[in-house]
Amino acid sequence: MPDGGVPVLDVKDLKTVFRTRSGEIHAVNSVSFDLRPGELLGVVGESGSGKSVTMMSLIGLLPSPPAEVRGGTVMFDGEDLLKVREERLRALRGARIGFVFQDPMTSLNPVFTVGYQIMEPLRKHMGLDKQAARNRARELLELVGIPDAARRLGDYPHQFSGGMRQRVMIAIALACDPEVLIADEPTTALDVTIQAQILELMKELREKLGMAVIWITHDLGVIAGIADRVMVMYGGQVVEQAPVRELFGNPQHPYTRALLKTVPSVSGARAEKLAVIEGQPPILSSAPAACPFRARCPQAFDRCERENPARVPVGPGHDAACFWDPATGGPRDV
Repeated sequence: MPDGGVPVLDVKDLKTVFRTRSGEIHAVNSVSFDLRPGELLGVVGESGSGKSVTMMSLIGLLPSPPAEVRGGTVMFDGEDLLKVREERLRALRGARIGFVFQDPMTSLNPVFTVGYQIMEPLRKHMGLDKQAARNRARELLELVGIPDAARRLGDYPHQFSGGMRQRVMIAIALACDPEVLIADEPTTALDVTIQAQILELMKELREKLGMAVIWITHDLGVIAGIADRVMVMYGGQVVEQAPVRELFGNPQHPYTRALLKTVPSVSGARAEKLAVIEGQPPILSSAPAACPFRARCPQAFDRCERENPARVPVGPGHDAACFWDPATGGPRDV
């Protein structure tokens, strides 16, 4: 795991709201975390937990309206990204902060060649001329494992398979050697063998380039294999964060334990019934004033109905937002 030090990204008390005809949706509620140089931070949680909205809020990728970032700070190299002008954000996006979107078919423009789309950030952010940008684009395609790269620069997205399109998206995100790469479920739409190739590619690129990575996913199996630290989100807030081995070996929040139980097991001679988390995620029509997981939690008690627990330290580098202590089988003394 990377050593401590000054975080490359430091987020404090981030809040994001969507204004709709039927009222407000409080999608991100007081989220705080940091990202250290060279670290891979895994962000997990079921659909609707606020993972993608949180990360898109950081760099101004949400449409406004309906989205509105209502509070917090996002410190990157001494600048609060929530306070800089849009022109400054555009200069940072794609240059020093890369973003790999979830669906490469809808993220790549179908009417431009792959080469043009890789060269665009190189010419805009790095000032390369056309030939230098083309040479760099070819190197990037080779870096992400696309054969016959020079010829394929002239192909269009529909001429690539799903796995190859995702490699192109990674190449675009890496074009300007970013300090931070945010990958939003980049393997979700891929089959298992291609997913394994993308994960191995990301490991190699991270070691080679030394960048910090935020990897958003709902797949705990993926996180176990690549992350240094894990942040678990539910109801638009962080409910637990810990080093990856600590989280898998000593989960403290009931939601984290429930997520781990849903991971299919292939051990044993007899197949077991797949575990599920009963109930539905909360409707976030207001900022949570009580524990958002209480309706689905087997350990919930009266305090959970009255208060929203704050994250408290439960071990080295490990914190959880829960009033219940699994070690004692009773309420925490907080």
